[in-house]
Amino acid sequence: MCRTSLPADEGMLFVFADVTRVPFWMKNTLIPLSIAFIDDRWRIVQIRDMAVEPDPEHPTTLYTPPRPYRYALEVNQGFFAQHGLDTRAVVQFTPAESQ
Repeated sequence: MCRTSLPADEGMLFVFADVTRVPFWMKNTLIPLSIAFIDDRWRIVQIRDMAVEPDPEHPTTLYTPPRPYRYALEVNQGFFAQHGLDTRAVVQFTPAESQ
């Protein structure tokens, strides 16, 4: 929230304890993003582009995928398309080793 930029190959991964249908919104988000909703088997359920709201403090658009998901990955808008990623992709997540 309140960011004016996001490095090209970075994003935010949201991890939920269980599968959910909770919608996302663009509250106080000042840059356009794309979101991948990912199920509990790490398969992409849906990718959506999310525009900056006319009034970021009071967003009106909700983004809810057609099926439940467990993870959501937000990146710069167009990232998934630029890398040829769609709902056929399988996500691989490898946490960094703690130091």
